Amino acid sequence: MNSDHTVILVDDDPHVRLSAGQTLELEDYQVVPLASAERALALIDQDFTGVLVTDINMPGMTGLELLQQVKAVDADIPVILITGFGDISMAVGAIRNGAYDFIEKPFSADLLLDVVHRALEKRALTLENRQLRQELQAQSAPGPRIIGNTPAVQQLRRLVQAVAETPADVLLMGETGTGKDLLARYIHEHSPRRERNFVAINCGGMPETLIESELFGHEKGAFTDAKERRIGKFEHAHGGTLFLDEIESMPMSLQVKLLRVLEERAIERLGSNKLIPLDLRIIAATKADLKAQAEAGEFREDLYYRLNVVRIDIPPLRARAQDIPMLFQHFALLASALYEREIPPLSAERIHRLMSHDWPGNVRELRNLAERYVLLGEACTFDFDDRPILDQEPTALGLAARVDHFEKTLIQAELARHGGSIKDTLESLQLPRKTLYDKMKKHGLDKNDYKADQG
Repeated sequence: MNSDHTVILVDDDPHVRLSAGQTLELEDYQVVPLASAERALALIDQDFTGVLVTDINMPGMTGLELLQQVKAVDADIPVILITGFGDISMAVGAIRNGAYDFIEKPFSADLLLDVVHRALEKRALTLENRQLRQELQAQSAPGPRIIGNTPAVQQLRRLVQAVAETPADVLLMGETGTGKDLLARYIHEHSPRRERNFVAINCGGMPETLIESELFGHEKGAFTDAKERRIGKFEHAHGGTLFLDEIESMPMSLQVKLLRVLEERAIERLGSNKLIPLDLRIIAATKADLKAQAEAGEFREDLYYRLNVVRIDIPPLRARAQDIPMLFQHFALLASALYEREIPPLSAERIHRLMSHDWPGNVRELRNLAERYVLLGEACTFDFDDRPILDQEPTALGLAARVDHFEKTLIQAELARHGGSIKDTLESLQLPRKTLYDKMKKHGLDKNDYKADQG
């Protein structure tokens, strides 16, 4: 149930369901007419965006019992009660217990529409505020952050928040430079393991002869150069998180042993037969298609499916072009603090060039450019040899779309130049405050994304 205009209508009287349902449908509401409260309860969860309209007196579960059950799921879901003669005092008591409003039979179409309209507005506002609080908490938390407001990033943030608190192992898939290591740290920092070690190892950056000892550790005398006992990465990550980057580069012989660790949650140091139980979460990352590699015999199929319990795909930067100005400003702020340099004003033309670039190096390439821009200022060139993102190119759009694109780019440039200050931005653009706010809302811009205290 994800429609913003959904009304679940519960009444055991088919005539009420028909007449009230038709009234709501004529106003473009998506109506779900039901004869029992039990069926309604099965459709409602915390993400339900609509409202519930229910009769009080029904066989089986009553409307008041349904109200209690719904409030247990989400206390903010508006429940509108339909009351018969003699139920008024009961309905008033129900409002004190969390009902949104009540309608007395027989009711007019206008009354029903008015109450439903207000209830839906309240629900929309509640969910919006809830999402804003979650985003604010995520954006203001210490450590790595997921920056961006495009649908791809919002979906990524929701998925990460859903799995971060769980003990599940995670497989991150994304192109080079998309931030797989940062996302792994974000998951760790937002998990119950945040107080324990985050241990990272690059499977492609270590000789095959050393990687087994690095992961499993060894006992003194296990091999020629083993002068003393060494604790491996697995053991060091006990209670915390082990991040295996470029997992596709792990030798096949070691993949077998990794699979055993995943299944048994225990290791043996080299030179020892003693099993050491482990409590750790494994986050693996790859830029390769592991399924294709498994089918080609280049990666163990059983390990792929064991790692692929929770898979998170990180979108490339070209798929979230609207986030580029915000990300650039964020990286510029970090570079400004690091190098103790002022950030030169970013012109609308330069923002357009940023958003028109294909970014084969993804976020890493953007960060490097932001650092160069802080160091070199106007001497830093924004000329790219790569093919532009065609569907972002204003010349491929109609006049209205081009005007919108330029308007958004200009407002972004001024917000970035003034560190998110509305006062300075509206003065530089010579706009009334309400006009600026309306245009920012239209283009999905938030002043907080450009504030200088983000770093």
